[in-house]
Amino acid sequence: MHPLDNVIWTALNTRQSEFAESYGQARRFMPEVSPLAAFVEPTREGYESLAGLVGAGGTIRLFLDMPYQTHAGWSFVAGSPMPEMVYTGASAPISESSSAGLRPADSRGRLSPHESNVEIVELGAADSAEMIELTALTEPGPFNKRTHELGTYLGIRGEGKLVAMAGERLKIPGYTEVSAVCTHPEHTGRGYARVLMTEVMQRILDRGETPFLHVREANVRAIELYHRLGFTRRALLHTVVLRKDSA
Repeated sequence: MHPLDNVIWTALNTRQSEFAESYGQARRFMPEVSPLAAFVEPTREGYESLAGLVGAGGTIRLFLDMPYQTHAGWSFVAGSPMPEMVYTGASAPISESSSAGLRPADSRGRLSPHESNVEIVELGAADSAEMIELTALTEPGPFNKRTHELGTYLGIRGEGKLVAMAGERLKIPGYTEVSAVCTHPEHTGRGYARVLMTEVMQRILDRGETPFLHVREANVRAIELYHRLGFTRRALLHTVVLRKDSA
C-alpha cells in the first residue's frame, strides 16, 4: 500500500487523531473542523459505522477509490472525480517565489512584497470568518470555522481584505496536504496562488515532508499550475458528499 492510500483514515489515526470522532470502523473530523470522514473499507459494515457517526439527516464527505455505488440508507448529494497529486520536484524549483516580486519571510513569519498595497500574513482564529467567506465564494473545498487549526494557513490582503489564501489540511507521517488554494475573482491573474503555494510547500519540505494535494478533475487551470510547481498525478480518487436518510 502507498502511504496516501485511504489518506483521511490514516490522518485521523495518526497525526490528526486529536480531531477525530470514532464509531466502529469509521472516523470523521469534528464537524467544526472538517466534514471529511473515512472508513476501513467501503463495505456494509463501513457504512453502518459511518451512520453511527453522522446520525439521521447528517452529511459527510468521503474520498473513494471508485465512483460511489448506491448504499441503502444514504442519499447522494454531490461528487466528482478528484486527482490526487504528489510533489516530485521534477519541475521548477520551489524558490521561484521570488519571481513574483515577493521577498522571503521576516522573523515574524510575514512575507514582504514590493507592492505596498499587498501583504502576506499567517492566518488564524481571528481570520476564520474571512477565510470561510473567501472559500464559500471560490469553492476550493470545504472550510469550516476550525479548519485553520489543521495547519499553517497563509493569506494575501489587499486594501485590508483577504483576497487569496492557501494552507495545510490532511497530515500523515511524511506527508502534508496543500489545501484551500483560492483567489477572489477580482484579484486573479496576479500570481497569488503560485506565491502562496510556494511558501506553504517550502515550509512542508523544510520539515522533511512531501507536499500533496487534491483537485477537481474539471479544474484544468489549477492542475496546470500544480504541474508547473512540480506535482504529478498519483491516483484518481472520487470525492462524494452523502446524506444519511432519516429512519
